[in-house]
Amino acid sequence: MENTQADQTLGRVEGGSYKLAIILITSLFFMWGLSYGLLDVLNKHFQDALNVSKAQSGLLQAAYFGAYFIVAVPAAMFMERFGYKPGILLGLSLFAVGALLFIPASGAASFAMFLFALFVLASGLGCLETAANPYATVLGSEEGAARRLNLAQSFNGLGSFVGPLIGGTFFFSSTATETGAIAEVAGFDGVRITYVLIALVVIVLAILIARAPLPDIREAGTKEQAQSLPLSKQRHYVNGVVTLFFYVAAQVGLGAFFINYAIDHWGNMTASKASYWLSVAMLCYMIGRFVSTAIMKFVAPRVLLAWYALANIVLMGVVIAGVPVWSVIALVLAFLFMSIMFPTIFALSLERLGSRTKRGSSYLIMSLVGGAVAPFVMGVIADNSSIEQAFWLPLGCFAIVLWFAKRGSRIVQP
Repeated sequence: MENTQADQTLGRVEGGSYKLAIILITSLFFMWGLSYGLLDVLNKHFQDALNVSKAQSGLLQAAYFGAYFIVAVPAAMFMERFGYKPGILLGLSLFAVGALLFIPASGAASFAMFLFALFVLASGLGCLETAANPYATVLGSEEGAARRLNLAQSFNGLGSFVGPLIGGTFFFSSTATETGAIAEVAGFDGVRITYVLIALVVIVLAILIARAPLPDIREAGTKEQAQSLPLSKQRHYVNGVVTLFFYVAAQVGLGAFFINYAIDHWGNMTASKASYWLSVAMLCYMIGRFVSTAIMKFVAPRVLLAWYALANIVLMGVVIAGVPVWSVIALVLAFLFMSIMFPTIFALSLERLGSRTKRGSSYLIMSLVGGAVAPFVMGVIADNSSIEQAFWLPLGCFAIVLWFAKRGSRIVQP
């Protein structure tokens, strides 16, 4: 029988009484980071193995982030009725089922089946993100919410770093040609084995969470909260939803075509080597989160977000210029400055929402659908113009992030 303390209705958890809960929830951040890191390698893998175009390969991100858009509000409604823990277990179940669907998809070598498997898997991740992001913001003081969520998201960055390493190692194999040269072959054995192992880890994690006493955090419904404005009337929140849509579009677009761009702008670059460079980018992403979380003790999150957005606008200019080697390095560095953007925008958007925090979180998760749109649009531009021109889209997205940091995130009192 679980500790009755886990069933309390809480507005905010103070202190260190729930260390086990924090550890288990942080592990969820790592797992969906791992899944996302593998997605960008799958993008190039399917271009080679299934002969799909860049625009068609962008449908992977469309299926993945489209699932977030569809499940976010139903997941929030489910958790409002049954609590966070059942919602997390539902998410882990869908995660495991989606990963196991890679077995028949690999056997059939069917792009459509892979899209369905990713949709089911991402539906589970949508449930997990709807729960874990607001959960991390309330495990402590309101003033430290942005820094706390950045720390939890740092482990998401660790998973995103590990994902391309795994994909680059197992998704592409080498074979000797008739001339003795080594060529890369994109098969499905590595893909199938990788996702079966992920499913097993997720199942174990679900068992651990099912047996653990997680606090049932529900907004307390105080008088101040009851009198708070509807979400649609809270300008900083609406701005946050719009900004998060464009930020995720930029992040997913950069990751989706990183390998293609690196191959085109660095001599003798192969898909597997480019996957490792993507891991370097994700390492920068992870380091940026840990370091920036520490910096936030001294620099306000809004200020740091503005400087990072400005840095990425400059770096996108270098990427669009297409300078050999240096443009790839600029693309790697862009991940360093993207590191704090998602959790900081998320936390700033949820400020002072009170009893509407859980529903507000679900709409923010829905805005991740930006990641479904950008890769397809960038793929169409790359197929019909050039891959360099496709990066005007993320440049514009980072300009919107800069606006949010400077003006859009301000809380306007009625």
